[in-house]
Amino acid sequence: MTDRANGHDGRTGGAARNAAGRAPARRPSSPSDGERQDAAAELARIRDRIDELDRRIVDLLNERAVLGRDAGRAKHVAGRRAVRDAEREREVLLRVAMANPGPLSQADLLSIYRRIVAATRSVEHRDRTHDGPSG
Repeated sequence: MTDRANGHDGRTGGAARNAAGRAPARRPSSPSDGERQDAAAELARIRDRIDELDRRIVDLLNERAVLGRDAGRAKHVAGRRAVRDAEREREVLLRVAMANPGPLSQADLLSIYRRIVAATRSVEHRDRTHDGPSG
């Protein structure tokens, strides 16, 4: 016996089916108060770790900027007038892309690194214009 208007059919034991013949998706049950508290505590732990990583990233970015500043001074003493070294920048981006295991996409990571390289170059440029011509 079939009652297709209500989605029931004798072959499925009366279970409702959608137009494609599949049972509708079940809603997940609501988490318990204990599960909510556990999730909130886990979220706080994750955010604490992110905050610590952010502090480390800032330290590393500033360390990188200091090294970029040092490289700029060495280039200046060596008589290199240009702040930008396009070949070196390409090498850096290639190494970064090759080292990326994910989950950041290559495009996102390279975008971040292009900005880091530009910021480092800006520090070097400010140093050169602040120091003025030597001699």
